[in-house]
Amino acid sequence: MGSFSIWHWLIVLVIVLLVFGTKKLKNIGSDLGGAVKGFKDGMKDGAAGNADANAPAQQVTANKATDANTVDVEAKTKS
Repeated sequence: MGSFSIWHWLIVLVIVLLVFGTKKLKNIGSDLGGAVKGFKDGMKDGAAGNADANAPAQQVTANKATDANTVDVEAKTKS
């Protein structure tokens, strides 16, 4: 009862082909392949970017008031 035989899988495949058609399944397959390729490329780029992770962190400058992009906030503890 727990596993399907090859005949069950063939029947499911035929039903899927009848419902979606071969053209739509081909498009879904190519989209999925492109997504996997993009993910692999991103992982390679991320691994190359991690080589700089061992470099020391950049120091915060003392000129917070003159830097327009700096937001000065105070951390509060939850009580």
